[in-house]
Formats: sequence, structure tokens, C-alpha cells
Amino acid sequence: MQELQLTSCIRRKKYNSYKGRYGKAADNILSRQFSADKPNQKWVTDVTEFKISGEKLYLSPVLDLYNGEIIAYQMESRPHLSMVENMLSKALSILSENEYPLIHSDQGWQYQMAQYQI
Repeated sequence: MQELQLTSCIRRKKYNSYKGRYGKAADNILSRQFSADKPNQKWVTDVTEFKISGEKLYLSPVLDLYNGEIIAYQMESRPHLSMVENMLSKALSILSENEYPLIHSDQGWQYQMAQYQI
């Protein structure tokens, strides 16, 4: 390689936020049926990372599949489990006595923790 004046180029490894399984993953009951017949029947949630002015911001919303309404959300500068717990508490507080929505997530580490499992 030196004779031909060739140099190797070392590529940086692409960042991957996946940290593996942390706890129990729930079954996929929703099965890609992303519609609902009535409000508060099916909810979906996730944690999304935004970069704003060089800073990271994490958003955890819960969305009703009936009409696409955001039921509750929580934003934090770090993706702690408490962010998801606070969002879920806000969302559950709006339910009537006999409403029990199916809550679907991407099974990220926050949703695998024992505190999140019901």
C-alpha cells in the first residue's frame, strides 16, 4: 500500500440507540390495526428525540387512534422512565370510570420496565 501511496479510511461506526431487552416485552395485541371505533379505545405512544439549538429534547406523547388527538405528553432533556410515567399518569387521569384503552408502544426500554407493566 505504501508503494502505491494508498491509505485506509476508517469509517466511524453508526450510532445505534438500541440497548437490548430490559424487562418483559408485551405481546403485539394491536397487530397493525391502527384505527379505532370510539375514543379512548386504542392509544399509541413512543419517545422521540429532537435536536434543538444543539441540545437534545425528548418528547413522550400518547395519541388516540380514533381521531389522532394527542391525549397527553411530557417533554424532558433526558429520556428517563419518569418522563413516560408522568405522561401516562396525565393520560389516565382523563379516562372515565369504565374506559380501559389498549396502549401500544414500540417496546423501547422505557416500556419494558416493571413500573410500566400493568
